[in-house]
Amino acid sequence: MAKVYFSTGSNQGDRLNSLVQAAKLIDSLIGKVIQFSPVVESEPWGFEAETTFYNQVLMVETQLTPQQVLNQVLEIETTLGRKRSGKEYSSRKIDIDILFYNEKQVEENNLVIPHPLLHKRNFVLQPLVEIVPDLVHPVFQTTISELLSQLKDSSRISVAVEKEEFTRLFNQ
Repeated sequence: MAKVYFSTGSNQGDRLNSLVQAAKLIDSLIGKVIQFSPVVESEPWGFEAETTFYNQVLMVETQLTPQQVLNQVLEIETTLGRKRSGKEYSSRKIDIDILFYNEKQVEENNLVIPHPLLHKRNFVLQPLVEIVPDLVHPVFQTTISELLSQLKDSSRISVAVEKEEFTRLFNQ
């Protein structure tokens, strides 16, 4: 069984419901969600938008390969209404990034694990440190807590939905 960490985000429509639906589809199509971070609210990263993002990190146990996980992620994003604009960063109903797959390092045309920008993003590191502060990044050989303490991204993050409330919504 592999442990996979995902970052989910939304800044269009019902942001919270998009994260709940993404978590449910991940649970049914990829593997059992075993931990949720709180949902945080953050400013868009890398582009301008009127609406803030809701972001969350999930820990999942799966038997799928990294490539199979990616295929399911793309299917889930499409199911939930993600429209790819061709621009690198834009507003979206749902975004699902694979952060880690065990300690594996993957470099393929369509997939890089660990996610190559996770160490630069407050909206990823803050929720990730909530569930696995001592997880060691396999490239940098440093913990998530240490990466967060070295972070240069000063964007503000606030908790929008506590972990317990999200769990309740997920189980409805």
